[in-house]
Amino acid sequence: MSFTPHGRHLIAGDWIATDTQFTSEPAHGPAHRFSVGTPDLVARACDAAEAAFADYAATPREARARFLETIADQIEARAEAITEIGSQETGLPAARLQGERGRTTGQLRLFAAHIRAGDYLDRRTDAALPDRQPLPRPEIRMMQRPVGPVAVFGASNFPLAFSTAGGDTAAALAAGCPVVVKGHSAHPGTGEIIAEAIAAAIAACDLPQGVFSLIQGGNREVGAALVSQPRIKAVGFTGSLAGGRALFDLCAARPEPIPFFGELGSVNPMFILPEALAARGAAIATGWAASLTMGAGQFCTNPGIAILPQGAAGDAFVATMAEALRAVPPQTMLTPGIARAYHEGKARFDSRNSVRPILSTQSEGRMASPNLYEVAAEAFLADHSLREEVFGPLGLVVRVTDADAMPDLAAAFEGQLTATLHMDDGDLALARRLLPHLERMAGRVLANGYPTGVEVCDAMVHGGPYPASTNFGATSVGTLSIRRFLRPVAYQNLPAALWPGAA
Repeated sequence: MSFTPHGRHLIAGDWIATDTQFTSEPAHGPAHRFSVGTPDLVARACDAAEAAFADYAATPREARARFLETIADQIEARAEAITEIGSQETGLPAARLQGERGRTTGQLRLFAAHIRAGDYLDRRTDAALPDRQPLPRPEIRMMQRPVGPVAVFGASNFPLAFSTAGGDTAAALAAGCPVVVKGHSAHPGTGEIIAEAIAAAIAACDLPQGVFSLIQGGNREVGAALVSQPRIKAVGFTGSLAGGRALFDLCAARPEPIPFFGELGSVNPMFILPEALAARGAAIATGWAASLTMGAGQFCTNPGIAILPQGAAGDAFVATMAEALRAVPPQTMLTPGIARAYHEGKARFDSRNSVRPILSTQSEGRMASPNLYEVAAEAFLADHSLREEVFGPLGLVVRVTDADAMPDLAAAFEGQLTATLHMDDGDLALARRLLPHLERMAGRVLANGYPTGVEVCDAMVHGGPYPASTNFGATSVGTLSIRRFLRPVAYQNLPAALWPGAA
């Protein structure tokens, strides 16, 4: 099954073209023309979402669950075409896109099962106490209710699982919120074919057309208009710190401020403790090399920094890491802009006299080869730029004079998505001292693993303190993410006929 994009926006069931267009920049294969979004289209999509909200929010959970499952079915019906256009646009290999498609349909079905169970509603009842003195207590019931239309921004590094029908969209639709997606210009054709799948599911389930719209990008005006639109009540975003912070500030400056759930970036530090380093340093280094270069390092959980003691075991670790990275061939990055940013990040490290290159490679165009640097802990703490994310396969080894200095170093990190301990039984005392710092730092703390590969499940937290995300109490992965698009409502003495318990 082949797919040729038509380049139009999907606005509440209608495919609409605009006069201004942009051309995609595929890694290989043909380029295509796509209509550029406008504030007028944003307003039209948001008006349709608001018009659909009351009916969709009142739709029984079973009907919404079937809708999510139908979207998954429609995506799978287009599997080969999705892989073809996705690979052309992003340069990702077919196997990666097939796996990501499975994750996308899997999380849609996971949310279907989650809302069927109903626990997410957190229903609570305090019975009336009419005889209580000195004052009676009324009956009070509480449950979670959908917030309203939600804006979702597609992510450059996950054209399926974090984009048009990705986790944010799945969570919002499961909660009972219509969704307006701002497509990412790095993969507009992939966004279009997924939007076709969602439109087909809306028709099959006989739901209001305003439940979903896709507006292609092309300029920043569309994103600003979307988060500023009064109909929008929450925003889901995965992307850069600069872009996310700009949108966050717009949300906060609105006459009615709204929550902006942004996942912005992370260096995901790993602490290699002495006993583990001595016993299996080579295996840890080899595993780090694989994690660091997976997908050309273009994962938000990419472990960019390893902290370990000075000494012979640490020297051997660094040598093994460099050897493993030399064996990794250049990889295609998702967009020319991401490749330029990676090259600029490498240049920033090269310009620092305090940083020693262990493996320095040259990359051209859209390609990226791995790089490895080393720095003393004191110099690392003195230069904040070394703690800023370089999106790609660039690793930094931070050497501490003594392992007991690790807790103070951990305390200097800003918010992260993940933090990792590589430890053996003999490291337990040091790990206990580190853990309180890692808990404050990160949304997910790992032991003896690598943070790439985020499990989609009930217990997962993919978020963390700023700047990892803009809301430390939220996650963008797992069933807990539905809470971002719900709010608790208490009902006092409401007649049983009006109680929304069936929802």
